[in-house]
Amino acid sequence: MQKFFHDAVEFVPILLQGVWLTIVVTIGSLALSTVLGLVWALMRVSGIRILVWLSAALINLIRGIPIIVLLFYIYFVMPDFGIALSALQAAIIGLGIAYSAYQAENFRAGIEAIDKGQIEAAQSIGMGWWLTMRRVVLPQAVRIILPPYGNVMIMMLKDSSQASTITVAELALQGKLIASFLVGGLVGAMGFKHVGYIATLPLALALLALVTLPLEWWFKRRGLLGLRAMR
Repeated sequence: MQKFFHDAVEFVPILLQGVWLTIVVTIGSLALSTVLGLVWALMRVSGIRILVWLSAALINLIRGIPIIVLLFYIYFVMPDFGIALSALQAAIIGLGIAYSAYQAENFRAGIEAIDKGQIEAAQSIGMGWWLTMRRVVLPQAVRIILPPYGNVMIMMLKDSSQASTITVAELALQGKLIASFLVGGLVGAMGFKHVGYIATLPLALALLALVTLPLEWWFKRRGLLGLRAMR
């Protein structure tokens, strides 16, 4: 047991590097998915038939592609077309595109939840479609979509482990590398050969709790306050 704790402490700095990359991938892909999701949602509610069909087709297509396939295509196939990205960039873009479809549906639901009378009132005083969206609809819709937005963020944090398949050394891959390193003979037969995997679990749980739970609570609280204000 003492050997286990010694090995765990020794490899904690390496695992913390993986935690940092996990956070970077999550934040980057969350920002990208938010921007793309909002674009798809605005196209979906624009009322322009070709944009509505195009956004619906994109959303269904993206939701039907497994994340790992999307990551492989961006990282391994795109260089053949002259677009070479680092593993980190490919992970952020791949996860951002994959989750943009789910963000789009959340945004669309929030936009369509706004009372039509407010839109008609805004248009009656001369506001155009974009001005109505920016000043009337979106500020209220954001409050509605905050709780599901928090859920998407947690899902994205967990799915960031798939970035390890394209050599992004986030938390899951660092644990795997440490375990492989120890199994290679540096730990005796009586030692804990899988200390990397064992140490990864509490770090992952701590990261999930410290990063997402306060934000999810804040999202839900803001969402409830927004709903009460709308009533």
